[in-house]
This record gives sequence, structure tokens and C-alpha cells, in this order.
Amino acid sequence: MNKENAKWVALIILLTAPLLSVIDVFIINVAIPAIKKGVHATDGQVQLVIAGYLLGYAAFLITGGRAGDHFGRKKVFFWGMFFFTLMSCVCGLSQNALQLNASRFFQGCSASFMVPQTIAYIQVLFVGAKERAKAIGYFGITLGMASIIGQVLGGYFSDTDFAIAGWRLIFFINLPIGIAALWATWKYLDETEKNATQKFDYSGVAILTAALVCLIFPLIEGRESGWPMWSIIMLLSSAVVFTWFIRDQRKKLLQQKDPLIHTDLFNIKDFNIGILAALFHFMMHTSFLLISAVYLQNGLGISALDCGLYFVLPGSLFTLSSVLSIKLVVRFGKRVLQVGVALLVLTFILQVSIFKPHVSGWYIFLLMGLYGFANGLVLPSLLNMALKSVPPKFAGAAAGVYSTFQQTASALGVSIIGGIFYFFLNRTGGNYQQAFAFGVVTIVCCLCIVSVLLYLLPNTAQQQHAEIHLD
Repeated sequence: MNKENAKWVALIILLTAPLLSVIDVFIINVAIPAIKKGVHATDGQVQLVIAGYLLGYAAFLITGGRAGDHFGRKKVFFWGMFFFTLMSCVCGLSQNALQLNASRFFQGCSASFMVPQTIAYIQVLFVGAKERAKAIGYFGITLGMASIIGQVLGGYFSDTDFAIAGWRLIFFINLPIGIAALWATWKYLDETEKNATQKFDYSGVAILTAALVCLIFPLIEGRESGWPMWSIIMLLSSAVVFTWFIRDQRKKLLQQKDPLIHTDLFNIKDFNIGILAALFHFMMHTSFLLISAVYLQNGLGISALDCGLYFVLPGSLFTLSSVLSIKLVVRFGKRVLQVGVALLVLTFILQVSIFKPHVSGWYIFLLMGLYGFANGLVLPSLLNMALKSVPPKFAGAAAGVYSTFQQTASALGVSIIGGIFYFFLNRTGGNYQQAFAFGVVTIVCCLCIVSVLLYLLPNTAQQQHAEIHLD
């Protein structure tokens, strides 16, 4: 195999990481009712099935990227894929909610080590601007395809029982793909040059993980338990631990060590606004996927398979509008994102008005499609808006911070907005329509905040780097 063909074969192997990691986010949403019944879980415990995965992903994402530099990207990719596949099987074998949520957390940790290697390999293998853009394009297409595949498979397996309960197959489906990826990695993927000069910020990872657990776990379990004292103490402790983390990172930076997060990034105003916009937008996006899947199935009586099929159009239109957005932003700047946010608000207003018992499937299909199209105008360009003021030498660190915020925001969305949905569901005696309406109101509030933050950003298609000196 010549060198030119070899790197494209390597890309196919590497794309299995984002494929599996994203499928395992979306495949859960539609399967939540089946999983809840299968492991006899409470509402809070099924929220943790999603939030726990995202929590593990967020906590170790930056560390996973640096591990590839330190130990070799092939080695880290291989073992990340190995443990992701293993923990997927453990999830499928779980007999109760505790076992499932623990294995989901470690599955997320595994994903945080394998996925950054894909992006790093693209930078190493594809040095030309044209071929790198093509490779990144395939990366984006993979993410879009994974979201569609995940929703459809989640619905199909939830409605199908073979020798075992169908919901368990949503985890076991990773086994053949994982084994094939491991074999191909061992045989065809070349190791990259190691850089052992950087040291790991182990204490930083531990403090950040503790802070995230102290925040997210009580938001889910505390609400369901009636806010006992332990949940209040954990929430208050999260503020203390986050403060400790920030001071710890600043101290290490002053001592010229390698902190987990480069805190000088937060001196850039546009970066702060951009990641805050991303925070609220991803809270909206992930929570909507949860509450809409539960509402369509339990509230409107739609089968899991049909529910999964309703997400095919939004996934397809999201991919289409993502490509369109990247081109339009160059010309019109942030106005493209503002139009997308306005369309999202319109979509949610229509959903609350129309998504009622005996609603025509065509209305659901079209409004879900509009959601996907509008979301595609916003999400891909949020990263660009957040990073465009960052000096090139901090681009890698900023991308890591952005990705960590993104995964944390998704976990917070499931915890907070999902919690509001389940709170009103219990308070109204199982009225899914009212619970969905209250959840959507919270989602619209998040979008209003995103709209304000976009207004604060400069209205230029291309912006010069911030005039700020970072030591």
C-alpha cells in the first residue's frame, strides 16, 4: 500500500472513534424508557445514564489529548478503543442502575482518550490545506451520520427482543465494530512521534472531576430525593472545589508548570462570551434530545422505532445546514447564528402548540426537521466564534477548553433541564404535555441567553486576533 492510500485507510480506522462515541450519546436518548424499565431505574438514575457518560468524557478530554503526545497516539487510541469496547459490554451486562451508571462513566472516560487522537492524527497525516480540509470534512460527516445512526438504532433495538432484551443490544453493537477497529489499528496504523516533555496535571484532573461530580450528581439525585442535606452540601462544595481548581491552575501557570487549563485564555473577552454561548446552547441541545424522546414515546404513545425515525430528518438537515452555515458565516458573520437561534425559538413554540395527543406524524417530522436545520446554522460556527480571537499559539489549549465546556454543558443540560421536566412530570401526576412545555420554556430561556451573548460579539465575518499579551 502506497503512502497516499495508507493515510486514507488510517483515517477510516480513526473515524471509528468519533463514530462510536457520538452513537453512544444519541442511541441512549430514544432507548431511555426501555432502559428505565430494564434495570428498574428511577428518573434520576436514567438521567445519569446520559450525564455520567458526558461527565467522564468532559473530565478527561484534555488529559486524553496530552496522553497521545506523551505515550504515542497509536497506543492511546488502541487502549482507549479497547476499554471503550469493554465498558460497552459491561453496560450491556448491567443488572441494575448502579452498575450501568458506573460503567457508563468509565465508557465516557475511555472515549475521552480515543477521540482526541483522531483529530491529532488528521493534523499529522494531512499536511496540505486542501486534503486536511477534506479529512476534517469526513470527520464532520461522521458526526452527522453517527447522530442519525444512533437515534435509529436506539429505537430499533428498544422495540426488538432477540435472545436478550433489545436495549442491551445498543451497547453490544459496539463489540464487533470495536474488535474490527482494534485489529485494523494494530495492523495498519503507524505510531506518531512522542513528546514526553509535558507532564500530566494529575491533581488538576482529580480536582476538576471532583468539582463536576459535586455539581452534577446532586442536581439529579438531590431533586429526586427532595433535596436532602447531603445534596445541598455537595452543591455548595462544588463552588469551593471549582474555586480551588482555578487557583490551582493559576498557581501552576505562574510556576511554569503544565496546568490542565491555560487560565490566561479567560483574559480574552470574546473567548469568554463564545464559550458561554456554547455552554447554554449545548445545555439546550442535549436536554431537548432527552425530553423530546421521552415525551414522544411516553406522552404521545409513539413506538421507540418510529421515534428514532423522526430523528433521521433533523440529523440529515443538520449536516446540510452545517455546510451551508460555514460558507454563510464568512460573508454574514454572526447574523447567521442569530437567524438559527430565532428559528430554534420558533420551532419550540410550534412544538408546544402542536405536539399533542393524536398529532399528525407529518407535523412531528417537519418540526423536528426544522429543529435540525436551525441547529446546524448555529452549532458548527459556535466553535469558530469562540476561537477566532485566540492567538494561534493557544489554539490547541483553547480547543481543549471549548470541548470540555461542551461536554460539561451537555451533562448540565440533562441534569438541570431534564430535572425540570421530571419535576413537573411528578408534580402534575404524570402529565407529559405540561412537563414538556415547562422543559421547553427552560430551553427557550437558554436560547435567549445565547442570543444576548451573540449580540455582544463583534459583528464581523473575520476578526483580528485580540490585542492581548499572554505570558
